[in-house]
Amino acid sequence: MDAIGSGTAAGEAGTRPAAPPPRHRGGRITLFVLGLAATLLGADFFWFVYQMPTTETAPSRNADGIVALTGGPFRINDALDLLAAGRGKRLLISGVNPATRAVEISRLVPEHQRLFACCVDIDHSATTIGNAIETRRWAKARGIRSLIVVTAEFHMPRAMVALAHELPDVALVPYGVVSEKVRVEAWWENPETARLLFLEYFKYIVARVRIW
Repeated sequence: MDAIGSGTAAGEAGTRPAAPPPRHRGGRITLFVLGLAATLLGADFFWFVYQMPTTETAPSRNADGIVALTGGPFRINDALDLLAAGRGKRLLISGVNPATRAVEISRLVPEHQRLFACCVDIDHSATTIGNAIETRRWAKARGIRSLIVVTAEFHMPRAMVALAHELPDVALVPYGVVSEKVRVEAWWENPETARLLFLEYFKYIVARVRIW
């Protein structure tokens, strides 16, 4: 009996699969972690795109000031329309080319030319972080406690992250400018739009990491 039992045990031990080497286990864990990270980033990207506005809507409230982050002509026009409608008391146009003066911008919008004499300030910062820093200085100097943020819909998440970091005590009201050239409803059908959104998402992640 002992011999038979010993043989059976030996046979079972012989058929038991060998444990994978530690190196193989480490490779599987690495692949699992990379797969999980890719899944989470993919879900985060889809949420990033999903929450972008597809139509322009009026700001949820009035504010002390308005900031327009340049990069497209419609942003300045929309910001000036909001200022003229009394949605804010003063406007900062941030990111203007250093060679461009306020009088040159005012000539492009004759219907709002009078506003430049009383209620419009110009900033020449070239980056989103620079825009946020200069907006903080401007808001502090003007005593602004609430701010309507005007920028492109795809740029809004990154702009809000940077501005919220620099202006933690200021209420931020987003106003996304929708461009006919960037339609996010079916972004996967347009390679240029897909490329723009992926690049903007990458910059958004970098901005979040930098702030953390």
